[in-house]
Amino acid sequence: MSKEKKKILITGASRGIGKSLALKSKENGYVVVGTSTSKRGVQELENEGILGLELNLNDDRSIKEFNNFLIKDHSDIEILINNAGITRDNIVLRMSDEEWTEVLNVHLNGTFKISKTILKFMLKKKWGRIINLTSASASIGNRGQANYAAAKAGVEAFSRSLAKEVGSRGITVNSVAPGYIETDMTEQINDEMREEILKQIPLSRFGKPEEVSDLIEFLITDEASYITGQTIHINGGLYM
Repeated sequence: MSKEKKKILITGASRGIGKSLALKSKENGYVVVGTSTSKRGVQELENEGILGLELNLNDDRSIKEFNNFLIKDHSDIEILINNAGITRDNIVLRMSDEEWTEVLNVHLNGTFKISKTILKFMLKKKWGRIINLTSASASIGNRGQANYAAAKAGVEAFSRSLAKEVGSRGITVNSVAPGYIETDMTEQINDEMREEILKQIPLSRFGKPEEVSDLIEFLITDEASYITGQTIHINGGLYM
């Protein structure tokens, strides 16, 4: 199948890893649909020649409207990258129900709801690629991120289960688990904490969004057709 004819949906495509992947995919000849929670993010995608759509994975109405739009106008999507994410960091004893639920909604429930719709398109074509962005936190834990780590661990388990359900139809499902990557989220880390983190990373640096998007670009190709149900870590050796 020629990649020039493939359409890819990337959630959370207006910044960080999602933006890097959206730009690379467009450059490589894919038809790219990207989502953002804000009108500004949508406009930024449009400025890059990418179809931008608003989507709030913490809002059931937004998800329902989005899925209905996909069914109507974009049933030719063959590749799905569940990348959108948020953090609501707090230690468990201080974490509110809202902080817990928002993170689970966006990362785990959102991945389920979008994947379920796109899978119907893939099953008809008997071909598809689903990549779910998780995190090293799912494997090693992280203070103040019980909600985030739990959600990402759930996504990994969901991915393995789904891979078993749809593999016979030519659909692969994998997780990519980045460590510390230079994005908006890591920019908020203060210098002292950054130095402590770097001591734990054998390569002594944070990763680049482009390094993650390069890995994803390979996983969505025909050359990666025998890889499914895997969690692939990209973290500079933080977790081995």
